[in-house]
Formats: sequence, structure tokens, C-alpha cells
Amino acid sequence: MIALILLAIGLVMIVEGLAYVLAPLFIEQVLEMLRSLSEPSRRQMGALIAVGGLLFVWAAFQLNVSL
Repeated sequence: MIALILLAIGLVMIVEGLAYVLAPLFIEQVLEMLRSLSEPSRRQMGALIAVGGLLFVWAAFQLNVSL
């Protein structure tokens, strides 16, 4: 279980890091756009992203992904 958590965190760090390396100006634009949204909108977006992540994890387990 710990290995799976470390794998997930590592993959997130890779994707996040690549975004900053490959498109730093785009990241700045996205941050500006997020600042312009209201707090409830940001919370809703965060909830939708979390649900999407949960669906990805569920799908991985349905495909019998294991370490």
C-alpha cells in the first residue's frame, strides 16, 4: 500500500514538474485565471479534479493494476 502511495505521489510530481519545465508561461496564465475565479468556483473545480482522480484510481484497480 505504501509503495502505491509513493508511486502515485511520484507520478504527480513528474507531471507537475514537466508542466513547469515545458510551459512556464502557460502556468502563469493558468494561475492568473484561477485568481480571477471566485472561491466557490475554485472549490468546485478542485472537487471535480479530485473526483476525476478517484475515477482514474478506480479504473486502474478494475484493470487489476498492482505493484
